[in-house]
Amino acid sequence: MLIALTPSVQAADSSSGSLLVPALPDLIWGTLAFVIVLAFMIWKIVPTMNKALDARHDAIEGSIERAEKAQAEATAVLDNYTSQLSDARAEAAKIRETAREEGKKIVAEHRDAALVEAARVHAAAAAQLEADRKAAEAQLRSEVGTLAIDLASGVVGESLKDDKKAVGVVERFLAELESQQKAGANS
Repeated sequence: MLIALTPSVQAADSSSGSLLVPALPDLIWGTLAFVIVLAFMIWKIVPTMNKALDARHDAIEGSIERAEKAQAEATAVLDNYTSQLSDARAEAAKIRETAREEGKKIVAEHRDAALVEAARVHAAAAAQLEADRKAAEAQLRSEVGTLAIDLASGVVGESLKDDKKAVGVVERFLAELESQQKAGANS
């Protein structure tokens, strides 16, 4: 097969003159076909490609603009959030401070109430103690007077229980004894 093609290549060489330079009709038809293909590409394909490139350019520009708007909105939201957060922190600090002050007031009120209650309880206890002391003193006077009269009755040999003079003597004796104790306690 190779041998069969070789004579036809040689025949083509002899008729056209050169392998690198085509014949004039081939050159004209080739140029005409190129121009037609070029015109078709310029007429149909280039505008379509330009539209696609323009659309892509617009999409990219739109994406950039949307990204910038989103960035601006995000920055605005962040600034708003930051300001709200700082306001909330300031309010929380104010509430904590108010709560501390109210707590101090409540503690002071309860302390004062407790002191008043303690003073009341102390006064009531002191009054009760004084009343108990007076009752014990009156009972003791009565018993000491009765014992003194009984002893005196035993010494004298007569009953002195009905004698008002004997009761007065016992009372005077107890008063003198009490004044001596007071004088000894004061000195």
